[in-house]
Amino acid sequence: MKNSSRVALVVTLGCIQHSYASGFIEDSKASLDLRNFYFNQDTRNQKAPTDQEWGQAFMLNYQSGFTEGLVGVGLDLQMLYGVRLDASGRAGKAGESNTPGSVFPLDDGKAANDFSKPGATAKFRISQTQLKVGTLTPKIPVLVYEDGRLLPETFRGWQVDSKELDKFNFMAGRIEQVLDRNSTNGQGMSIAGANDPVKGKFSNQFYYTGVDYNPTKNLQLQYYYGSLEDFYQQHFLGLIHNWQLPVGTLKTDLRYFYSTSDGKNGSQSGRNEGYVSAGYYGNGVNVGKVDNKLWSGLFTYSLQGHSLSLGYQKTTGESDFPHINQGQGRSVYLITNSQSLKFVNAGEEATVGTYAYDFSAIGLTGLKSSVTYISGRHIDTPTQSNKEWERDMRIDYVVPSGTFKGLGLMWRGAVFRGNDSADKDETRLMVSYSIPLM
Repeated sequence: MKNSSRVALVVTLGCIQHSYASGFIEDSKASLDLRNFYFNQDTRNQKAPTDQEWGQAFMLNYQSGFTEGLVGVGLDLQMLYGVRLDASGRAGKAGESNTPGSVFPLDDGKAANDFSKPGATAKFRISQTQLKVGTLTPKIPVLVYEDGRLLPETFRGWQVDSKELDKFNFMAGRIEQVLDRNSTNGQGMSIAGANDPVKGKFSNQFYYTGVDYNPTKNLQLQYYYGSLEDFYQQHFLGLIHNWQLPVGTLKTDLRYFYSTSDGKNGSQSGRNEGYVSAGYYGNGVNVGKVDNKLWSGLFTYSLQGHSLSLGYQKTTGESDFPHINQGQGRSVYLITNSQSLKFVNAGEEATVGTYAYDFSAIGLTGLKSSVTYISGRHIDTPTQSNKEWERDMRIDYVVPSGTFKGLGLMWRGAVFRGNDSADKDETRLMVSYSIPLM
């Protein structure tokens, strides 16, 4: 645990000892979340073994209430533990690869038998403002934690949320370390182009701030700013609007990112050290410097369980879209955040189409399905314009009642092809269940 997390935990416990803690205990809740996860990824156009992994996760989560008084004090605790059931693919054999698989970290050259990630978050509340210090799982436009494997990705730092003004939600924070979804170690953050685990460059300072404004119940406006020290600065503008039509509803989702260099990435000497971004730079000037603009629009029409989404996304500038990426999986706040590819290359245009159906409309409560197709083209490279595509299918079912109420079943399948990425077929299966403890 980072020093800031330890200090916050000690201060929290000290405050609780000197406060009336009835709210702390009475409003507490705890659960044991179980997740059985199977992953299979087959590379088709390269000589690479199949990445096949299977594991069981136990995730203990405790959330306290707040003590009474002007300053409410609380504490959240988390223990994430994953057990390997099988890893017969790329991560399962010693000496086959120095790269860990998608689910388990490596131990002496092969997939670890188990791994764990403890977490503690001290929290303080005054009126409608709350400060959290310790383990965080942010989900904002400039930083999204990844939860697509056995255990989720977590971060360490602090965050302030304030809802003192009606219709506004203000946020600010700083991240010091990240624990990847298949790692037990906290580490600095990096971006594609500089994230080599041995020779790469990393930063322990990611700052962010932002505001959500809801002038009406159907409209949300957003501005966020994020900066990874020595790599990039990023501004985000967003608009989400829900329009009730005479028949059905139409959701409009507009997003714009503007990203520039920061610190060492902005100088030639810093880029020579390795603080670089992946990208095109066909003119040979400022190679590795962050220079990206990305905008997108997604429109979703929904009617009686059916929904159809159509969208378009475009990147301009010399670099890829910058985002925190350790090379072991990531999520981004984009309409192209698909199961595998992200469609964030320099110059890339992407079109998105999704059809989804909620079977509760015909009485099958808890059953949902969707299919998505994304096509990316005009990817800038030194020699040609590349392209890629991905097709995702998904079925989810949550038992709505009875003895197994809350039991979740998920199947996700993806096929992705292109001359800018490896050709792969991927399958994910997950069974989940949450047991309330208090």
